Amino acid sequence: MPASDIPPNHRDDEERSVAYGVKPSRFVESGGEILDAERCLEIYRLMVRTRALEERTIKMSKSGEGYFWVGGPGEEAVNVCLGLMIKKGQGPAFDYLHLHYRNAGLLLAMGMPMVDHMRQMAMTATDRHSMGRNFVGHYAIAAWNVVPVTSVIEVQYTMAIGTAMVQKRFESDGVSVAVGGDAGTAQGDFSSCMIWASRPGQEVPVLMLVTNNGYGISTPAHTQHSEEHISDRATPFGIRSDNVNGNDPVATWRALERAFNYCRRSRRPYMLEAAVSRLHGHSSSSGAARVGGEPDVVKIFEDQLIGSGILHRELAEMIRHDAAEEADAAAEQVATEPRPLPSDVEKHTYAPSPVDAIYPDDYTGLPR
Repeated sequence: MPASDIPPNHRDDEERSVAYGVKPSRFVESGGEILDAERCLEIYRLMVRTRALEERTIKMSKSGEGYFWVGGPGEEAVNVCLGLMIKKGQGPAFDYLHLHYRNAGLLLAMGMPMVDHMRQMAMTATDRHSMGRNFVGHYAIAAWNVVPVTSVIEVQYTMAIGTAMVQKRFESDGVSVAVGGDAGTAQGDFSSCMIWASRPGQEVPVLMLVTNNGYGISTPAHTQHSEEHISDRATPFGIRSDNVNGNDPVATWRALERAFNYCRRSRRPYMLEAAVSRLHGHSSSSGAARVGGEPDVVKIFEDQLIGSGILHRELAEMIRHDAAEEADAAAEQVATEPRPLPSDVEKHTYAPSPVDAIYPDDYTGLPR
């Protein structure tokens, strides 16, 4: 990885708190759960970096530096907590990720540098995920089992069944994680996932995570859903489920921890619904303006950590400043990187095949 791609080093947050005269508490209590201070600071810093990344890419869409923006400001807690829990690697012994297009914080928590997200936003030839062919947030990382993200809504749920079957056959403790929004749960793929994941004697380890921000693009969820919680739909299938306040990082961490533990040990499915905010609308198609009245999970958690004596306001300002500078530097870098050429369109259309006499190495056009 080029040195310019590596996020800047940060001094230990706890040491910096002490330097400001703040003696960190050992735990944070919230939502009936507790979490140690060190973990909370790690989550907070990643949430701030995620927000800085999202806000900078929104600016890119408005300034012409980038193209179509879609993301998840307001979902930082769920994404960061999930990313930190992933068993990262390649193959059925590790977790598979079947994501949608609001998972920037998840990838940052797993170690993706900001510049890789920016490259998709700017559609550069250096984009590791799609070589500038796909929208921002449409990741694809074979080395981390990140299955290519598609804009087709909710198909990831049925795809997760396939990888979960392989994981169970290999007798690993890997989990296939499928993440989607509340609106997509109306699709048949969501129901198909529940059916296939819960067949008697053939259950598979799928973690179905629904991030419910209350809207399907512009349609309010309450006009479409009669159930109190989407997670209640798991009950008829015998799937264990829970719902959590996704604006509470401590409660979210513990809820995800329980979900993963259950899937890893029982090799059965689990559904978790997280209620989250939507702070900037669905995408740049709606202008991506800041939405008033929505709880801001980053601000809520920052105030909570300050009130608990774990974080000092000056330290919080430094963390936000560092994150903004990191995002600005990444945007400046991708502005100078090459864009795809017309001749690149035919590259990587098919996977190389040693048994294909016509296209043995790569698809570069029809045979002459």
